Formats: sequence, C-alpha cells, structure tokens
Amino acid sequence: MTPVNERIRAKKIRVVGPDGAQLGLMNTKDAIDLAKSRRLDLVEIASKADPPVCKIVDYGKFKYEQSKLKKGSVKSVTRLKEVKFRIGTDEHDYNIKCGRAENFLAAGHKVQIALQFRGRENAHKDLGIVMLNRIKEDLIGMANCDQQPKIAGRGCRMLLAPIPSEQQKRKFKIVKGDLVDDEDDFEDDVDFIEDGEESDNPTDDLATTEEK
Repeated sequence: MTPVNERIRAKKIRVVGPDGAQLGLMNTKDAIDLAKSRRLDLVEIASKADPPVCKIVDYGKFKYEQSKLKKGSVKSVTRLKEVKFRIGTDEHDYNIKCGRAENFLAAGHKVQIALQFRGRENAHKDLGIVMLNRIKEDLIGMANCDQQPKIAGRGCRMLLAPIPSEQQKRKFKIVKGDLVDDEDDFEDDVDFIEDGEESDNPTDDLATTEEK
C-alpha cells in the first residue's frame, strides 16, 4: 500500500508540489501540514530514494490515475504454439497442419514447427530440413522465420513469428478440422481445431510484452 500522510515513516523527505514544483527537503510533519492546508494529501511516490520523495496530491485522484496507467501498461501475452510434422506426413495432413499454424499466427501467436525423426529417418535428416523449408515458404504470407530450420537431436525445428495482421495472407483454410478451398463460402472457425491445445513443452508460454 502506498504510504500516505501519517503512514509515511521517514522523518525527512523531499517534497514535490501538486504542480510538480520542487519544494525541497522538509520534515514529514511540516509537509503533511502543508498538504492538509491545501486540502490535499502527502503521498510517498519514491520510497527507495534517499531521502524518500513525496508529492502533495489529491490521493483519490492519484489512485485513479495510477490504476489507469497500470491497465494501460498491461502487455498482451504471446503464446508459443507447436505444430508437429513427420517426414512421411501425407499431403492432406500437411495442408491441415499448415492451416492450423495459420490460425495460430492469425491470432498473434508464435509457432514452433517441429519434426521428429523415427527409425531409419535418422539417416536422412536432411529431408527434415527440406520439409521445414517447404513449410516456411508455404506460410510466408503469414509469418517471418525467427529461427531458421535446424537439426536438434532426433528432430529438427524452426520458429515462426506472425507478421502484422494487415499484411497477412492465408494460403490454407480450415473449417471444422477440414481443409476448404478459397472459393468455398466459409469462414475459419478455430474452435474446431484440436491442435489449439498448448504443448507440454514448458517453453510454450512466453512473457513478451510481449510480451501478455
């Protein structure tokens, strides 16, 4: 709680007037008396300063303005979504997964594209990079590549970040989990997309103010 009037513990403080003018060092009691003589309050605004800084203000108005500033400074939360592919992902599933990635990007989320190698696929890891590059090109109308495709252990991955919404152009569309053509008269409905769940990866949530 912000110290106000008699709750200010420091005996000597630096005082700022209601108009922002510096009133200099004062005994706390004298500063409180000055504030009350103007029908205002003495509020501690910099407790870690030496000596603490206090301002003569209308405390009710001060609290309201601080609340507005706090709400205005809340940053939207950027979440990291993950879409998984396989080297053997068929064309239909490939299109569905790319459409899901587009939904995440359209919602402002970053998307990690992950590809897992199994069995003999580990001997052909270059095919994973080829596939990630294809995905990157297919989603170029929705995202920039924050982290280029790279091999990591038994898989490979890349990170896509959404471009500004007014510049986004979808290549894939999904309705109720199925791919539809551009000429079909449907709108995207992400409520039906099962892959909208968060990944078990602990890096799924990012604080970016942005990042939330």
